[in-house]
Parts: sequence; C-alpha cells; structure tokens
Amino acid sequence: MSDTLPPCPECKSVYCYESEAGLTCPECGHEWTPGGVEAGALGEIRDSVGNILQDGDTVTVIKTLKVKGSSNMVKVGTKVRGIRLVHGDHDIDCKIPGFGQMGLKSEFVRKVQE
Repeated sequence: MSDTLPPCPECKSVYCYESEAGLTCPECGHEWTPGGVEAGALGEIRDSVGNILQDGDTVTVIKTLKVKGSSNMVKVGTKVRGIRLVHGDHDIDCKIPGFGQMGLKSEFVRKVQE
C-alpha cells in the first residue's frame, strides 16, 4: 500500500488500493478514478460502428448471439432499450425482451439514432 493514495471520497478511509477501475475502497466498496473524474465514469464505450454509447441508449443487436445455458439465441435486429454501461468482460448490462437480464459486449450492438 502506498502512502500517496488519496482517501476514499465517500467514507474517507485511508485503506484504498489500486484496481482495474482506478482506486477501490475496501471498507465501502466505492470505486473511482484519481484526477477528479467522477465515480462511475467509464470513459468512452463505442458500438460496432464507432458511435459513443451512454447509459439509457437504445441499441440493436447486429449478430445472432448464443445465450450460455440456453438453447435460445438473441436474433440479429433485436432492439434493447435502456442500456447501462459497466466495467468487466461485458460493457453493457441490459434487459432483453424474452430473455431477461443479460450482459452484452459493445462490439455486437449498434446505437439506434433517435
């Protein structure tokens, strides 16, 4: 642990450590990026054609995707409304009609221009 890491902006704990997301507080679980960027900021996540995605956007699936643990597939052209951007192996958390809660990679969707 380094003495140069700032305390947690949420609970003021001094036991913060570096992680993939930037800095993490083990006491409250808060994650943030040092340098004044707000918590939860993910940077730019782009769809398959380069459009910048934001929370709440509507996207269309551009490739038929197999669903793990199911014989069903998410068909090309499926519209997904109200996406949420996240860190991890999948960039998008969403609710797909007929399937429920699911994680998608941004490379398999295209933003719907409204």
